[in-house]
Amino acid sequence: MIRVCIAGVTGWVGQPLAAAVEAAEDLELVAAVARRARGESLGRLTISGSVEDALAVPSDVFVDYTSAVAVKDNVLAAVRTGRHAVVGSSGLTDDDLRELDEAARSAKVGVLAVGNFAITAALLQRFAIEAARHLPSWEILDSAYAGKMDAPSGTARELAWRLSEVRAPEVEVPVEKTVGDVAARGATVNQSRIHSMRLPGYTIGLEIRFGQQDERLTLSYDGGPGATPYVAGTLLAIRRVHEFVGVVRGMDRLL
Repeated sequence: MIRVCIAGVTGWVGQPLAAAVEAAEDLELVAAVARRARGESLGRLTISGSVEDALAVPSDVFVDYTSAVAVKDNVLAAVRTGRHAVVGSSGLTDDDLRELDEAARSAKVGVLAVGNFAITAALLQRFAIEAARHLPSWEILDSAYAGKMDAPSGTARELAWRLSEVRAPEVEVPVEKTVGDVAARGATVNQSRIHSMRLPGYTIGLEIRFGQQDERLTLSYDGGPGATPYVAGTLLAIRRVHEFVGVVRGMDRLL
């Protein structure tokens, strides 16, 4: 049995994920964290109000579905107590992930920081990496619900990082030479330009547009309002994270 602790257990993904863990024959939910639900019952468990309290219960894998503000400290705390970690929250920067990698390697545990656990998002990333080997220029569009505070999304950051392993996109006019407002050209993340939109009616989406002379290619992912795709991917990560030491980025690494 893999003993699981979930932080953010009452959230959009955390709640159905907890139910899925409870239903699985090879997983056991042994601890849960939700600051606003502290002391409430979750099956046979009592929900903890802090990660520190939850980590006092022996577990094998810590799963974080909290917020961009809390995720780094939560995962560091889990790793330093010898837990493998699965990161479902966005907001981690490259510097954050390097720090987590050092801590995880020191503790000899794995951290799966995926950005988006949906299989379709992982496929977009895989297809985009292949396209970047053949098409010289691209830009990324990141869309999400109006209340999402971090930008770019973890999904967009992850795509930009993976593309940087292939090459940098070609730019005809350097961004700093833009006539007008340079901010209109988006943010540079790992050499890719990312444009983030936060609007009502959206859940989460990602689009990458490639271009070269006389042709273009667009790859697009859109997540619906349900959490099912993320739950399935997170369960896979929980079962596989023990195979790694240090930070592993990208859901496609598990496919």
